[in-house]
Amino acid sequence: MYDDILIPTDGSETIAETLAHGLPIAEHNDATVHSLYVVDSRVTAAATDETGPELEASLEDEGREAVADVADRADRRGLEAVTDVRKGTPSKAILEYADEHGIDLIVIGTRGKSPREKIASLGSVSERVVDNAEIPVFVVRDVGGAD
Repeated sequence: MYDDILIPTDGSETIAETLAHGLPIAEHNDATVHSLYVVDSRVTAAATDETGPELEASLEDEGREAVADVADRADRRGLEAVTDVRKGTPSKAILEYADEHGIDLIVIGTRGKSPREKIASLGSVSERVVDNAEIPVFVVRDVGGAD
């Protein structure tokens, strides 16, 4: 049913819970696991000219480590893994990647936010992905509460 599964990561601890659900689905379908980290261009654009390049390089390094971790976990289960680090708006980059690579399912983590937090952050990446995806999206809520 699923040949290519996208598991985006932000490098946080919530990826463990997301992988606990996403990797078994990939195993059951003998699917390729795609891991994507997006360097949020809104964050780097807000940096000063002096700190911007250093911040961007740091985030790219963090991204490479995050996707490598997902690939390692997939590899331990005998799954093929593909990784990518991109710059852009996270939800848009996730959906663009899914479209470009013929992704069949997105497995994405989220944490529960209070109504006040939702207003302050204008929603979450996972909400935007769900609202705009043309393919199934499996949302894994982090029961630990970390984002």
